[in-house]
Amino acid sequence: MGKPVVGVIGNGLRIEDRFQVQMTGEANMMALAKVAGALPLVFAAAPDITDISALLDTVDGIVLTGARANVHPTRFGTDPDAAYEPYDERRDELALTLARACVERGVPLFGICRGMQEVNVAFGGSLHPEIRDLPGRMNHRMPRLENGEIHPDPAVVFADRHDVNFLPGGAFSRLYGRDSIRVNSLHGQGVLEAGDRIVVEGVAEDKTVEAISVADARNFALGVQWHAEFDPHLNPVNQVLFESFGKALRGDAYSPGL
Repeated sequence: MGKPVVGVIGNGLRIEDRFQVQMTGEANMMALAKVAGALPLVFAAAPDITDISALLDTVDGIVLTGARANVHPTRFGTDPDAAYEPYDERRDELALTLARACVERGVPLFGICRGMQEVNVAFGGSLHPEIRDLPGRMNHRMPRLENGEIHPDPAVVFADRHDVNFLPGGAFSRLYGRDSIRVNSLHGQGVLEAGDRIVVEGVAEDKTVEAISVADARNFALGVQWHAEFDPHLNPVNQVLFESFGKALRGDAYSPGL
């Protein structure tokens, strides 16, 4: 029996101000290969060349990864602001449609950071461009040095920084068998209002949304705000997510919401 194939969304980037490319972080692919036991297959976040129906006929699951670009505010009825660029509108168009298609067809869907935000927006939710600007919220962005540069040590950047408290009896509470976990934090944009079918499964101490599920989904349809792909081979919190996703890819005893 062959490995399940997982489509990993790309990100549109311009290299050397000349070459337009589609890229994704290798950590996502390593996590899928080493922990979920899957074969990662990167596809273009470009609606003009990526046929969603053909893609879903090809893969066993989809991962919507984190990304540098924010979801464009017009996708949830807000005016854009240059302060929150860059945007990746081609990815927006493809990812939002793809998220709904996965749920409709029962294809396992895992959203990470921006990917979780995309799932929320796909079902009518909204985002705030800078969560730390809301009253009472902490700074969820990655650690920086005093000179403003991003900290050079990945162990510091991806270190656990806050707790996530789960909805009692919810999908994540059942998945982990406990009420809370501790996670990393590397984001500015975040969920403001949950979409129509979005269940808020976990929140940080400051009430920032950190985990979601899609209500009445027939298969794995979960999203997390933290970067679970960083260390799932070492971190049991993140390992649980990728192992559970791997089981869903193989059709192993799936329970709605898990």
